[in-house]
Amino acid sequence: MELLGGVGGAAVALAGTILAFLFVLTLVVFVHEYGHFIVARWCGVKVRAFSIGFGTELFGWYDRKGTRWRVSAIPLGGYVKFEGDANAASAPDFDAVKAMSAEERQGSIFHKPVGQRAAIVAAGPFANFLLAIAIFAAMAYFNGRQILLPRIETVQTGSAAERAGFQPGDLVLSIDDVAIESFADMQRIVGMNAGESLTVRVDRGGVEASLVAVPDLREVTSPLGAQRIGVLGIQAANSPENWRTERYGLTAAVGVGLSDTWQVVTQTYHYLGRVITGKESTEQLSGPIRIAEVSGRVARLGGLGGLLNLAALLSVSIGLINLVPIPMLDGGHLLFYAIEAVRGRPLSEQAQEFGFRIGLALVVILMLFVTWNDLSHIGGLFGAGG
Repeated sequence: MELLGGVGGAAVALAGTILAFLFVLTLVVFVHEYGHFIVARWCGVKVRAFSIGFGTELFGWYDRKGTRWRVSAIPLGGYVKFEGDANAASAPDFDAVKAMSAEERQGSIFHKPVGQRAAIVAAGPFANFLLAIAIFAAMAYFNGRQILLPRIETVQTGSAAERAGFQPGDLVLSIDDVAIESFADMQRIVGMNAGESLTVRVDRGGVEASLVAVPDLREVTSPLGAQRIGVLGIQAANSPENWRTERYGLTAAVGVGLSDTWQVVTQTYHYLGRVITGKESTEQLSGPIRIAEVSGRVARLGGLGGLLNLAALLSVSIGLINLVPIPMLDGGHLLFYAIEAVRGRPLSEQAQEFGFRIGLALVVILMLFVTWNDLSHIGGLFGAGG
């Protein structure tokens, strides 16, 4: 009986993980592809298909303008297929483009001005950023925020904070001249700067002091899984007088949405910069398996609000990844269009086809790499059910 109960519990946890993953990924993918779709429609481009997922179509329908809306079997992305596209990556079908009638050319993306084509391509990532801004703003507007003041209660023995001279009661004012308003602000900056020298201004009993701290690199466990971050070794003063509730009007909430989205962008580029310079491991680069694992954890711990927050984070990541100038990705198309704008004519068919082959190889290598990372953490997918 206990065995059956354990199997049943694992099955329920797995089903919850899958549903949470599908909710998060489908929302992000739909918004990305809808960005392409709606701007293409505005520019007079005929959209052949709008698909959530790849592979075999599970079900679908035609709208009044002839677009086939599909839900497909492999829920790991999606695509919009325009008139003249050879495949889901919007590689041009050169033979089909040459054979188009005058009427077909009017609806073909490849016969639109380069500015319109660039707008259609850029609209996908732009929509991802708008989704993140909207989610962060809505959460701030409806829920407000609980702010914990950056006041220190304890300093761990042997920690980076002790070496830097922090004392209990210190109130952190700024780090590297960036104003600190909450303990979360401090954690964010410290977490991104393991091994880096930080100048910290504190209020110590009404007198300002300047300290230099070098955060230690440590692996910590959070709802998002194991993460390697910088830590000082301090604990916040968690008493009621150090908490305040911040409420936001609509305009202020939008400002919060913009600020939070920009923070995710800067944190992402900061991390990638540290990877390139060898200061950070690539182990935190994640693929679908770990995103599914994290989705299940967040759903159990944070409910719908947690899933929406995760969707916002993932949406920014998808937007940034798609802007990388690799053919097959939106950034690759934008690179081709930029070259065309400078040259006054597009690259040759051979050059474009070669670029798409290279792009496909790079995307496949990246997917294999992040899947390998995911598989090294797969034990957590079944061990996080409690």
